[in-house]
Amino acid sequence: MTRNAGMKDRVLRVILGVALIAIVFVGPQTAWGWMGLAPLVTGLVNNCPLYNILGIKTCKAC
Repeated sequence: MTRNAGMKDRVLRVILGVALIAIVFVGPQTAWGWMGLAPLVTGLVNNCPLYNILGIKTCKAC
């Protein structure tokens, strides 16, 4: 897998993912909070499949 997400992008994705998952435990007990897994995983692995499809790279060193 090639890296295509920059540091700022990764940090924002991880924060957003954790916040959405936290909604499941703190806020309303709905399944919508589990949608936070997608930004969390893409932030941790430094690769976004949608970026690959669209040809976007936010990683300056890549």
